[in-house]
Amino acid sequence: MPSHLSADRPAAQPPGRGSVDALISQARRLKGDVDAVRRDAPGDGSDPQERWHRALCDLALHQLSDLDGHLAQLRDGPAPAPPAPGGAPTTVPPATAGGTQGGSLLSRVGSAEWNLLTDEASWSGELYQILGRDPAAPALTLDELPSLVLDEDRPKLTSMVTDCLVDAKPIDGEFRVVRPDGSVRTVHMMGEPVLDADGGTASMWAVLRDVSELRRSQREVCETRDSLHRHQEQAQTERRLATELQEAVLPPWRGSLRLPHGGPRTLDLAARYLPSATGSPIGGDWYDALELADGETLLSVGDLTGHGVGVASGMAMLLGALRGMAMAGAQPGQLMALLNQLLDATVQPALGSAVCCRYRPATRTLVWAQAGHPAPLLFRDGTGRELNPPDGVLLGATGRADYGQAEVTLEPGDLLLLHTDGLVSGQWGATAAVERLLDLGPRLGAARTAEDCLRTVVEEFGENERQDDACVLIAKVSG
Repeated sequence: MPSHLSADRPAAQPPGRGSVDALISQARRLKGDVDAVRRDAPGDGSDPQERWHRALCDLALHQLSDLDGHLAQLRDGPAPAPPAPGGAPTTVPPATAGGTQGGSLLSRVGSAEWNLLTDEASWSGELYQILGRDPAAPALTLDELPSLVLDEDRPKLTSMVTDCLVDAKPIDGEFRVVRPDGSVRTVHMMGEPVLDADGGTASMWAVLRDVSELRRSQREVCETRDSLHRHQEQAQTERRLATELQEAVLPPWRGSLRLPHGGPRTLDLAARYLPSATGSPIGGDWYDALELADGETLLSVGDLTGHGVGVASGMAMLLGALRGMAMAGAQPGQLMALLNQLLDATVQPALGSAVCCRYRPATRTLVWAQAGHPAPLLFRDGTGRELNPPDGVLLGATGRADYGQAEVTLEPGDLLLLHTDGLVSGQWGATAAVERLLDLGPRLGAARTAEDCLRTVVEEFGENERQDDACVLIAKVSG
């Protein structure tokens, strides 16, 4: 830097080397911690939330690498620049000089000074590296500098330089340059005018920083943030559609229901759909109660694996088919076999479980079948037991399967509880959770209505951090 310019700027007092070394150590430890978090990120990057996480880590690593490099520059002091044409070697300010240690990041900050009185220019060695110029070539003047800049960015550079030279405004802006190898780099320029004794602009001094990688990381963060936002909007839309489809298909009654509608021997019914506490999309759980043409009552619960609109649509298909075939007179074992064939023939194969019961009020007989589903629980006189299940594999597991039937005679006051496995899965384990349900026998026996019984079950199981959706259907046998 020419002596007449340095006289206008007080000499910087370098900080103690020990304190700078301590800051460098802290920055590098933090960088290592962030890098470890990035490496430990699970998955293959297909999830938008994961991509957002990794992009933020990448951006933090770039920032910490820059900090490491700048601290090293501060510690090591100024570096020599190539000789100015016809002059002696010059130096650049310590805070912006690039050293020869610390890696390639240190070549990303350089400085320049343009003397308006002599039309001479001096660049630091790092600026030559940033711009891809031969260090032996003369530094470009302010009039020549725009030749390196992309056409669309030249007006921006011209405006910044003009404001600095004419109005003494500081420079703070970015533009893109094209290096001789054809690569494009983004350069951030900060500069200020240097005034002479009369207050006129004698020269312009600037620091130029290659921020290409930083801007790339920031773009990735923005892109992943936008992708995550779109993914969240799509998930919300799908959940809304699945919920509307589920509400349209499940029985419209709320509270209690008595079936069949005529006669003294009815079932007092109550049911509830319990969503998961994880906020995941709607699953394929269903419950149903339907009075059939012959006066019998159809009870069923089931679960189609998966979540989302497609699963809710598949559930609607199965439930509609179940209702239609039951109305046509199909018995529970036959119903399971037909549903299995239907699910096996769908374009998108899936697995499902179900239990289906026909209640004959004249004899209080319950005929039922199951397809890989938890058996109904029967409570009598305050004591509960799990019904012995007939043979039956998951729906969709095999093209042809036989499904057995079981029969049990109910008594007035008996309580039948059907549920999907989401009710009892999770922290207790299925066996322990079924035992907890059976332990509710005295409380269920004391309840007057099916709705009261359902309220007891929901209080016991419905308020926990449920991992999956669940359905509960309770039938209380009247006298």
